[in-house]
Amino acid sequence: MKMLLTVEFPHEPFNTLVRAGKVGEIMERVLESIKPETAYFTEQDGRRGGIFLIDMQDASDIPRFAEPFFLNFQANCKFRIAMSPQDLQKSGLDELGKVWG
Repeated sequence: MKMLLTVEFPHEPFNTLVRAGKVGEIMERVLESIKPETAYFTEQDGRRGGIFLIDMQDASDIPRFAEPFFLNFQANCKFRIAMSPQDLQKSGLDELGKVWG
């Protein structure tokens, strides 16, 4: 199942890792581990952030995706289901509208 993983990096320890020249190496290892389909880095509520499209097979995969961010950056992680237009077409919205509308 496609999921959007949004990550919010607190200023520390991220600033310390940047100053030590280690953040790039750690981020590369994390990305190699989680293998996102896409990865974007952005600002979120005044902090560094990342948005990653991942393929999660089972809820038990959550630690595999989150722990690298927790342990290396003390980051906050949020997971959201991502539907493609094809997924939305298969959802049966028209029928649900008839039943519940």
